[in-house]
Order: sequence, then structure tokens, then C-alpha cells
Amino acid sequence: MPYLQAIGLPKDELVQALGLSFTVSTLALAVSLMGVDAFTPGLALPSALAVVVALAGMRLGQAVRARLAPEAFRLCFFVGLLALGAYLAGRGLV
Repeated sequence: MPYLQAIGLPKDELVQALGLSFTVSTLALAVSLMGVDAFTPGLALPSALAVVVALAGMRLGQAVRARLAPEAFRLCFFVGLLALGAYLAGRGLV
């Protein structure tokens, strides 16, 4: 992500590149989990529900992104990454 941000992509292209990156990594994770029998049929419904929620969030994000100036978008993007990093670090400490 820092590389994609550093090369100065416009906000729509940045989000598109990040989405492609996340999709590829998610598919690789799914294949890996299937390889060790960790992805069972019982997880299909919760996984499908999570996809529906993620798609709704993407749609909301598109609407918000269309209304934000590029500078405000970058600020929100980095604040979101910082919050996610702080959450993960905090979870690791507990």
C-alpha cells in the first residue's frame, strides 16, 4: 500500500489497485485454507454474509469517495490505516 500511495495514483485508481491487491491476497488465503482443510462447508454461510456486508461497505465507500477532495481522501485513508494498525497492535498486547 505505501508503494501505491507513493507513486501518486489518483484516488480512484489507488482504490482500484488496492481492491485488486486485496482480492488476489484473499483468494490466495482461501486456497491455502482449503489446502489444509480449514475452510469447511459450515463456514460457507458466514462467509457469504461477510461478502454481502463487504460489498455494501464498498458501495458506501464509493459514494463517500466521489464527494471527497483528493487531499481529504488521502487524510482519511491514512487515518483509517493508522486506526487499523493501532487496533491490531492493541489486540496483540492483550
